[in-house]
Amino acid sequence: MISPDKPLGNLFLVGMPGAGKTTVGRALARRLGREFHDSDHEIEARTGVQVRDIFEIEGEAGFRRREAETIARLTGMDSVVLATGGGAILDPANRRCLAERGVVIYLHASPRELWHRTRRDKSRPLLQGADPRARLEQLYAQRDPLYREIADLTVDTGRQSASALLGELIPSLERTCGLSA
Repeated sequence: MISPDKPLGNLFLVGMPGAGKTTVGRALARRLGREFHDSDHEIEARTGVQVRDIFEIEGEAGFRRREAETIARLTGMDSVVLATGGGAILDPANRRCLAERGVVIYLHASPRELWHRTRRDKSRPLLQGADPRARLEQLYAQRDPLYREIADLTVDTGRQSASALLGELIPSLERTCGLSA
């Protein structure tokens, strides 16, 4: 159950690359009549370049600095649905902002399912290289405990469609935090 002290106005989606955060986040925001933000898209809009180019030019550390600034700004807004980048939870300050400023929803998928969803996507810099599947499994092992640490609600995305997932998520939000859709 979600703490009664927790602000319920914001909904923050966390999870691995390919978990469906952007797709589900857009649909959830539309359904609830809320503003939707995607932290990676916000970074791209502010810099004028794609995330993969930021990784190439500034490295992961440079990208993570930009990401932390973006997460701090977006989590300070009211009544938003935010899809975070898969690695946003690596920074303790980001985890704190997410956990303290809204309801955190972990969209969980198995490494196998994530691999099937992302295997042809060349826009994910951390999944490029000699063995992207092994890299995905390594990232999952590192990140899954951090997602679970801050999640108020965990939803298994499995192989269901975004609309089916939304059909499961809305009642869960209504039960756990009194959200009315």
